[in-house]
Amino acid sequence: MLNDFFQDRHVLITGGLGFIGSNLAHRLLDLGAEVTLVDSLIPEYGGNPFNIREIKDRVRINISDVRDPFALRHLVRDQEVLFNLAGQTSHLDSMKDPATDLEINCKAQLSILETCRVVNPAIRIIFASTRQIYGKPEYLPVDEGHPIRPVDVNGINKTAGEWYHLLYGSHYGIPCCVLRLTNTYGPRMRARDARQTFLGVWLRLLLEGQPIPVYGDGEQRRDFNFVDDVVDALLIAAANPASHGQVYNLGGTEFVPIRELADLLTEIHGQGSYELHQFPPNLRKIDVGDYAGDFRRIQSELGWIPRVNLREGLSRTIAFYRRFGNHYWE
Repeated sequence: MLNDFFQDRHVLITGGLGFIGSNLAHRLLDLGAEVTLVDSLIPEYGGNPFNIREIKDRVRINISDVRDPFALRHLVRDQEVLFNLAGQTSHLDSMKDPATDLEINCKAQLSILETCRVVNPAIRIIFASTRQIYGKPEYLPVDEGHPIRPVDVNGINKTAGEWYHLLYGSHYGIPCCVLRLTNTYGPRMRARDARQTFLGVWLRLLLEGQPIPVYGDGEQRRDFNFVDDVVDALLIAAANPASHGQVYNLGGTEFVPIRELADLLTEIHGQGSYELHQFPPNLRKIDVGDYAGDFRRIQSELGWIPRVNLREGLSRTIAFYRRFGNHYWE
């Protein structure tokens, strides 16, 4: 089904040199798609030319900012599918600089949709949202009907971005789908710091021989998705018209305490340790505690399930950074 749908199809990925976007680009090329990547390469936001080193001659690359409506008009015009992955992902940065988070995660999303409405309203859009919009869970696992109570500016702006996509879908007929991602990890993720995911900086410290910092008592539990599974979800949602106008949670099959995750990392690596630290006040205020996503809806309607277990995914990720880590934390 995916090969039939994506063969020779024109696909645009915003945030295309970033973690998920670059993994998606590799897969799309395998499916026969014509791929265009747009990325601002702003240092804080995760784009890395090394992510596409093997495919740079097989894709079109445009270095521009999604906040630029003139560049967007040119980029969107002849595309059939848009994977809208560009965004500011740091929850702490959103609290320190809320105006920039508003520009990227809210205003830019409206600009993208307006451009599509004007020049290409038939384009299919898959928007990458986040579990963070739910805030502190009232119950687990969290389904799509859970109250939305963000605990930081990033969650508020991502919520607005979702609603813009759903509104433009219902009002203007643009086929849009929203996926709410949980903790995504894997090769090509940002590892210089924790702006994208804490697992990235954990891996850097582990491979540098430094202890992993675990905040609180380490008993807070989370679920995780390996990036290949997230790419599958994006592709399935784009190819299936049943996704239009829908919102789906992703989620993992393993729900593990953070301390257990640190133990598993050190076991797979063969060495290392972790240290418990008190939560810094700024982190404590926006930490959501335990979280597990209920993915039964996307499973029943689109047939997606996560296939890579945590041990396998972490093993593949560690192997990647053992080879290429210097390209991600220097």
